[in-house]
Amino acid sequence: MGDKKKKIIKTINIDVNQCNGCRACEVICSCFHAAPKYSSNNPARSRIRVVRDPLRDVYVPVYAGEYAVAECAGRDKYTIDGKEYDECSFCRASCPSRDEFKEPDSGLPLKCDMCEGEEEPLCVKWCLVDALTYKEREEEIEEDDEKEDREELEIGLESLASKYGLEKLMDSVARLSKKD
Repeated sequence: MGDKKKKIIKTINIDVNQCNGCRACEVICSCFHAAPKYSSNNPARSRIRVVRDPLRDVYVPVYAGEYAVAECAGRDKYTIDGKEYDECSFCRASCPSRDEFKEPDSGLPLKCDMCEGEEEPLCVKWCLVDALTYKEREEEIEEDDEKEDREELEIGLESLASKYGLEKLMDSVARLSKKD
C-alpha cells in the first residue's frame, strides 16, 4: 500500500448556462498541444470539445478524462430542450467505441493535462464568458505513483501496438535506444 501524500487536485468547473459555443477552448487547446507548440490548429487534437446544438442554443464543454479500456454499460439518454442525447455525448473517457479524445494520426488516447507548465489551463484563460473556471484543492491521498505511471505507459504502448503492430513498435523502440 502506498504512503499518504498531499496532492493538489486540479479541476475545471463547467457552467453550461454561460457557454455560447464559440469553441475558443478547442482552438487554444489544440494549438497548445501541437508539435511544435502553437504551430497548428486542429480541434480533433483538442482535449476539450463542445457538444453543440446551435439551433436550440445548447453548448456543453467536455474535457478529456481517463482512458477506458472497454465500452461502458451505460446507455442512458438525456433530453435537453427537447433534443435527446446519449450518455456517450457527455462522457470524458477515450474508449474503443468512439473517436472522441483520440489523437487522429496515432489513435492514442488524449487526456486533459491542465496545460502542464501554465499557471492555469488555457481553455479557462481563453473563455471570455466564464463558462470554464479553474479550481485547485489540496487532498491527502494514498497513491502508488510508479504503478499509475506504468499503467499509463502500458495503455499508450498497447494502443501503438494495435495500430502499427508489435514488430514495428519494437523496431522503433530499438532504434530510439540506439540514439542514447
